[in-house]
Amino acid sequence: MKSTQTIMVKPQTTGTETLDWRPNDEEFWNSTARPIAWKTLWITTFCLLLSFTTWFMVSAIVVKLSGIGFKLTPQQLFWLTAMPGLAAGTLRIVHTFLIPVFGTRKTVSISTLLLLIPAIGWGMAISNPATSYGTFLLLAFLAGLGGGNFSSFMPSTSLFFPKKKLGTALGIQAGVGNFGVSVAQFLIPVIIGISMVGTSQTFHDAKSGKTAEVFLQNAAFLWVPFILVAAIWAWFGLKSVPVQASFKEQLDIFKEKHTWLMTSIYLMTFGSFSGLAAAFPLLIKQLYGSFPGAPDPLKYAFLGPFIGAAIRALFGPVADKIGGAKVTMVSAFGMLACGIAIIPFAHPTSLASWPGFLFAMLGIFFFSGMGNASTFKQIPMIFQPRQASGVIGWTSAIAAYGPFIFSVLIGMTMGTGRDVSPFFEGLTVFYLVNTFINWWFYARRGAEKPC
Repeated sequence: MKSTQTIMVKPQTTGTETLDWRPNDEEFWNSTARPIAWKTLWITTFCLLLSFTTWFMVSAIVVKLSGIGFKLTPQQLFWLTAMPGLAAGTLRIVHTFLIPVFGTRKTVSISTLLLLIPAIGWGMAISNPATSYGTFLLLAFLAGLGGGNFSSFMPSTSLFFPKKKLGTALGIQAGVGNFGVSVAQFLIPVIIGISMVGTSQTFHDAKSGKTAEVFLQNAAFLWVPFILVAAIWAWFGLKSVPVQASFKEQLDIFKEKHTWLMTSIYLMTFGSFSGLAAAFPLLIKQLYGSFPGAPDPLKYAFLGPFIGAAIRALFGPVADKIGGAKVTMVSAFGMLACGIAIIPFAHPTSLASWPGFLFAMLGIFFFSGMGNASTFKQIPMIFQPRQASGVIGWTSAIAAYGPFIFSVLIGMTMGTGRDVSPFFEGLTVFYLVNTFINWWFYARRGAEKPC
């Protein structure tokens, strides 16, 4: 397919833009590009980590809202976990097209600074006992600003590194960025017990009847100073590279069927990771919270995203070495097996089902992390650089709807009961379809686009 890409290449560098950029040229990479690329990776990865903490802080906050006096139904709580995903998916569509228009430096810096809106907003809302459900819904939507950033940060990184190192670079960035989910879900239960900003709230544990003083606003205010540091670092430390295209020129990716096929596969992997990460704390509470000796959701919920993020970072180099499609096949089969395994534990009648449910869920996170790494190795092998950047942005945009889709479907499936097995039954069918797509088009002998 003929590209309409407009590329400006000049043998000079300005303060904010590198105009001569040839990362696939071995000599240029070793002499010039390598330090710029790695510096860019570390700055944008730190910004991406904060983007994920802001995006997923809502999932850790909502399980405490009822306990401090906000009268919310289970369905309303699931909608609060869903809204950041709705915003993230929509904003990622916008972010898909930003890098070729505005460049890395402006896009990353300003996008990071905008994270202050949900961080400060949630802190203020939690501190006010009169905050309405509508206000929480709006702030939950605005938390999706963090999720949107992925679709410009990752495509930007794909432009800085040579093809042979993209699996490693994107695996590191996305893996460390994904750790933001675990960082939020792990730190928030700790930080809300410390007096930092504002007055405390009295938390009532409905199960035990015990009370405790908490500072739930810390869950949001905690990120403010880090966001400021990251935005300043990005503004002064990043450069842009010479890949430019108008919005109209970038639309050519939608004429390629492989854009849609890879979107479905990435929805299987990252959609599962983000969707289940957002719903996991509330899912634990709703399914197992009423049994004697029930698990504390926030003591376990961070484990899934932690495992998925770690595996994503580790399997980037593996995908570079043996091929993305092969790793995606292992990922798909693993997710399919865990999806089937979890069904008997998704309608518990006692706490005896809890270990099986937990391990099957952690298995899905494990294999989704593997697939998150390998799919981003496949895309740059299927498309030329500028198109690959756009496809990475687009696929991650659609997959970012995972928290919205999963939370809404789980809430609808479960209602006020304790049976979410129909949701997982449908999920395994989706996994099976995508396993076949990856095998037929990318992994089998004689595949159309072996990668």
